[in-house]
Amino acid sequence: MSRGDRLPLATWRAIILHREHPSVDALKRQLELMHIRVSTLWPQLDETDADADVVFFDADMGHDGQFPWPAGFAPMPMVALIGSEAPGRVEWALAQGSNAHLLKPIGSTGAYSALLIAAHAYQLSRSQADDIKTLEDRLRQRPAVVHAVLKLMQQNRSDEAGAWKRLRKIAMDWGMTVEEAAEAICRDERRTRSGA
Repeated sequence: MSRGDRLPLATWRAIILHREHPSVDALKRQLELMHIRVSTLWPQLDETDADADVVFFDADMGHDGQFPWPAGFAPMPMVALIGSEAPGRVEWALAQGSNAHLLKPIGSTGAYSALLIAAHAYQLSRSQADDIKTLEDRLRQRPAVVHAVLKLMQQNRSDEAGAWKRLRKIAMDWGMTVEEAAEAICRDERRTRSGA
C-alpha cells in the first residue's frame, strides 16, 4: 500500500460488538492510538450502526441476528475476534462476512494489520461483486441485443455484421452501452406495435 493509498484512519469510526472483556479494552486502546473513534456494543447492532467504517465482532459468543443486514452483506469491513477455534465458530464468523480476524486474548498489537487486511479484502470483494453484477446485467440484456440485431437486419436489409455495426453506432450516438441501446430499440418496437 503506497503512502497515497493509506486509509484515513483518523476519520474512521469503529464498533466493537463484544461483551465487556479485557481483550475489548486492549483493542480499544490500540484503535484510539490510531485516532479512530470507538464504540463498544453488545449484544447487537442496529440500523444506525451501519455507517461505521469497520466492525470488530465476537466470533465466540456471536449469534444470528446480531447485524441489521443479511449475513455476508456487511456495508463495511468486518473483523472477527476469535478465542475458540472450534470449526463451527470459525464457519459462523466467515458466514457473517469476516474480512480478517484477531485472536484473543488481544494484546498491544495486531489491530492495524487486521484493519488493513480487512479493508483490502472488503474492497476486493466489493469490486468483484460489482463486476459480477455488471456481467449478470449484460447477460440478462442479451436477448434484447439479439432481438435488436434481428430487427436492424430486417429494417436495413443487411447481414448480421451490418446490423451489429449499426447497433454499435446507435449506441455511440445515444451515449449508451450496446445493451442499453438494444433495450431502447426493443421498447420502441413494443410501443409501435401497441399503437402507443
